[in-house]
Amino acid sequence: MAGKKACRKSYLPSLWERLSRISVSGVRRWWLRRVPILEWAPGYKLQESFIPDLISGMMLTVQQVAHGLAFAVMSSVHPVFGLYGSFFAPLIYAIFGMSRHVITGTFAITSLISCAAVERLVPLNGSNVTNTSLGDLGLSDFDMQRIGVAAAVTFLGGVIQMSMFLLNLGGTTILLSEPVVSAMTTGAATHVVTSQVKFLLGMKMPYISGPLGMFYIYIFVFKNIHLVNIAALFLSLLSLVVLILTKELNEKYKSKIQFVIPIDLALIVSTSLVCYFADMPKTFGIDVIGHIPKGIPLPQAPPMDTLQHVVVEAFGVAIVGYAVSIFLAYNSSKRFKYPMCENQELFAHGLSNIIPSFFFCIPNSGAPVRTFLLYSIGSKTQMASLISCALVLIVIYFVAPLLSWLPMCVLAPIIVVGLKGMLIQFRDLKKYWNVDKCDWVIWICTYLVTISFAANIGLLFGVVFSIAVGVLRLTRSKILHVVDMHEDYCAVTEEKYPEPKVISLASPLFFLNAKKFHTDILEMNSKRRGSGPHKTGALLMTIPRRVYKGKFQCDRSAGVTLILDCGRIPFVDCAGVTTLTQIFQDLGELDTNVLFSGCSASLVKALMFCGSDCGPKREHFFSTIKTALDAVKLKPCGGSSLEVLNSSDA
Repeated sequence: MAGKKACRKSYLPSLWERLSRISVSGVRRWWLRRVPILEWAPGYKLQESFIPDLISGMMLTVQQVAHGLAFAVMSSVHPVFGLYGSFFAPLIYAIFGMSRHVITGTFAITSLISCAAVERLVPLNGSNVTNTSLGDLGLSDFDMQRIGVAAAVTFLGGVIQMSMFLLNLGGTTILLSEPVVSAMTTGAATHVVTSQVKFLLGMKMPYISGPLGMFYIYIFVFKNIHLVNIAALFLSLLSLVVLILTKELNEKYKSKIQFVIPIDLALIVSTSLVCYFADMPKTFGIDVIGHIPKGIPLPQAPPMDTLQHVVVEAFGVAIVGYAVSIFLAYNSSKRFKYPMCENQELFAHGLSNIIPSFFFCIPNSGAPVRTFLLYSIGSKTQMASLISCALVLIVIYFVAPLLSWLPMCVLAPIIVVGLKGMLIQFRDLKKYWNVDKCDWVIWICTYLVTISFAANIGLLFGVVFSIAVGVLRLTRSKILHVVDMHEDYCAVTEEKYPEPKVISLASPLFFLNAKKFHTDILEMNSKRRGSGPHKTGALLMTIPRRVYKGKFQCDRSAGVTLILDCGRIPFVDCAGVTTLTQIFQDLGELDTNVLFSGCSASLVKALMFCGSDCGPKREHFFSTIKTALDAVKLKPCGGSSLEVLNSSDA
């Protein structure tokens, strides 16, 4: 007992010392790290950024409203709850998220996952959930039971993401290779298109899910083709043609017209008016959205007794939603050159699900279609998202009741056309076939599993399968090798020029270690320049390698030369090739010449294919290190031989 008391006495002063060391600047840094809006908002450039953000916010509002209504229907809840999700989720992410261009909100994949729980627990023929009430919104108990289940999925999914944040699991994204995410999102988009078939055709059909459920839907459609509503089919096809043609024109002439034609808004307004004046529900039997209450309900906790029944769906929402969101954040960070922290993204997305669940919102995540819209319009900051939230709030209070005549067969084409960016990822197959055929196999297998089962199962399979393939290739590869550097490579001149470095790679370069290699190269380069280390936050496997620092003096005035000896790399996948091309571009911007030696013919082809116009050309490849050194015009001299550096020296 005395020992325990002594331990407690010695611990308390230590805790007090830690608390006493907390400074005002430390607290300020913590708040800036956890609430990024406090950092970018005070320095917001009004004259430079406000007009692009305002235009982007207005265009984004149209997409948020249309997709909010559509994805709520896809989630088997009343459409108004999609509008709530289009307001609360992006508002919270704009405050806590680090990416300046990622837009959160209702999303097709998370809506499909939520739909599985809603249809299972609150089917059309009965009710298993305790009744709740929203007061004056005028919705039935059935609608409230369904949104109660969806809100429970949203809440628990956010709790799981917040738990991952507390466990510092943001770095687990290294397990998500590019082919896996591409195949999973493409397969999920195929599921979404399938879920809209009944609206495109105007058919009444039961809810079909489970293994191979997508194929059973098409079997049902072909067996009951006589149930197609011709008027709904005609309106759907007309909407598809108008949307596709207008969006293609937007894309083709956006540099000339300087704005995007809001075809979604025009289509919603025009078809709602036509449906109202022609009384299409009675005349042609076309389904419309129906009554939409205005205003936002008072907050109410999700039904906690439902949480135990939606654990599987909540994990699917948390993992799949975060996987899509983090890849959007990576893409925007790379494109616009600003930092991004995986763990902070978990924190932001966790809050973006937990808080909206108290306002009856369906699950949300980063939305690719709306994010790419901001790219194309030229948005500058998250101010565009905040402007959109203000406009969505106006829609909820003043415009939403006017949308009650919107035909469901018009919402479906908006969803399908919006998935174009995910569906055209089939074109990635050509890249994977040219770069690494194992990635091609991983893509195909992940896609087939996704369409046969579900997005969360496809993602899990893809991660496990890609790791298994990577480990198998790693165990079958030769890692150790000896590089024979002859003394006649050593040279120096009387003039003082930057020294070249030769880095020899002796292990596979693939998605598990590519980011670490990229980080180490940039750190080595920054230390050479006398600056601080390049911080990327990557925590990946170190690549076994030898760094040879020669006593060379290069007569090129452009800067140092880095020679990457790739002759001993057993294999390189798509992530490895992308990393090598990115290193070539990044170091080129930092005044460093990058040359490649010993590359196989397939690696040369992959690097030139993946790098396109900004990547390495034929003149950057050499058969041996000696020919690469000769290319930088070295002159013989006396001096020390090459000195071996450890990775820590790099």
